[in-house]
Amino acid sequence: MKVKLTKKQKIILGVVIALIVLITILKVSRHAMEKSAASAQTVYRVRKETYENAIEIAGTVAAAKSQTLKSLNDGTVVGVYKKEGDHVKAGDLIVQLDDTEQQYNLANLDYEISVARQNQTAGKLKLMETQRTSLVRKIENRKIVATFDGIIASLDVDPGDYLEAKDSIGTLVDTSYLTADVEIAETDVSKLQVGQKVDFTFPAYNGTVEGYLVSYPAIGEVTSRGATIVKAKVRIDNVPAGVLPNFSFTGKIQITEPEAKLVVERYAIGREKDGAFAEIIGRDGKTTKVSVTVEPYGLEYVNVISGLSGGEMLKAQSDSSKSGRMSISKKGQKTSKNNKNQPQGGMMGPPPF
Repeated sequence: MKVKLTKKQKIILGVVIALIVLITILKVSRHAMEKSAASAQTVYRVRKETYENAIEIAGTVAAAKSQTLKSLNDGTVVGVYKKEGDHVKAGDLIVQLDDTEQQYNLANLDYEISVARQNQTAGKLKLMETQRTSLVRKIENRKIVATFDGIIASLDVDPGDYLEAKDSIGTLVDTSYLTADVEIAETDVSKLQVGQKVDFTFPAYNGTVEGYLVSYPAIGEVTSRGATIVKAKVRIDNVPAGVLPNFSFTGKIQITEPEAKLVVERYAIGREKDGAFAEIIGRDGKTTKVSVTVEPYGLEYVNVISGLSGGEMLKAQSDSSKSGRMSISKKGQKTSKNNKNQPQGGMMGPPPF
């Protein structure tokens, strides 16, 4: 049996339902706001970081020595005694030009010298000895020889070829060590010391190659870009098999050895009468207060000396946005473009409190 409500009862029922709906909406909104506020809480992660006090460099390596194999005279090649890729010693004969005429002239002169000695014509004999020295030199100039120990990098000549004076037929290189000239900005020159370690990275070689700083000049120069630099010489003594002259590289001149640090934004550190502290946020959301020792590390960061081990999530102790500084999300990612440059080693900012 249906119960018919009066007009007044209908009004009361509508008001009650509206109140229930309103209360429910307020509760949901409050819960959402609390959740949003909780999720928006700024936290900071303590990160392990390697601080490198180094100067970045780039360039191409060159052989320790290089000899362009050239003919000193016109003539026909009568012998090629080495080939590309051969290892040679200083003085080794590589190419021989026809020296028949020079050898004849020397033999003829030797005969005349023997006659002069029998006749004891001392003045003429001395003149002939000087002439003989010249002929011997001309015979030597018909040869192309190695001037140092090395490898024949290229050789393009065959017996029967006719060469003109100064014709280039190949290259001899000494790869016992490699060198490179690199540009150093004027602001970094004061950091240089002969013997500093240099780490080289080659696109053609898997791994880091160690070298050292050989020298740098006492005078700078201005590049076409208008920058003032000095050109320092770096060297690799233990050359890996996969690294060849003219290979490109990037590298670092190590001013000091890399140093491990624990880094966190300075806004995660608070200060009270007993010293600095941080609040570690646990998995359950509860915080644990710990004493810490820190030192400035750049403008926005501190280096944690004691009290933390790395990886902790810390509650913010000050509002970075009020000072126009960077704010960090829960993931520890930078959200401001004002601090694109990561903390630079050796830069000491103001105290983090």
